[in-house]
Amino acid sequence: MSTPPHPAAGGRWPTDKLTALRLGQRLVTEVPASGPGRRAFVDITPMRTPADTDAWRQGWKRPDHARTFRLRHWDYDADLIDGFDYDINAVLVREATAEGEPELITTLKTWQLGPDQFLYPWQTDDPR
Repeated sequence: MSTPPHPAAGGRWPTDKLTALRLGQRLVTEVPASGPGRRAFVDITPMRTPADTDAWRQGWKRPDHARTFRLRHWDYDADLIDGFDYDINAVLVREATAEGEPELITTLKTWQLGPDQFLYPWQTDDPR
């Protein structure tokens, strides 16, 4: 039995990160900021569905190979990133929605990012 082509062909997702996205887990990467005293991050947030809410109420996470993803690129004041007011002077640089894993890869390529750059939020300084 052959394995189907990986949805990230040309930029392969590490298995744990692809699984996390399919289970609804947000991923983040730090990117170059707009200038000195700034820090910037891109996050991928899998969109939740009513089926995800039902699964959560039952105590489990539902994998979904056909999720929609929201990508957002934020630029923050570096001095505020560790506090409660991290959103003061924050700038949403760009935002996109990707319908499914192939479109997610296409969007990442357009933004000059690769799947291997993304980490779990707790492994980054992303304030959200």
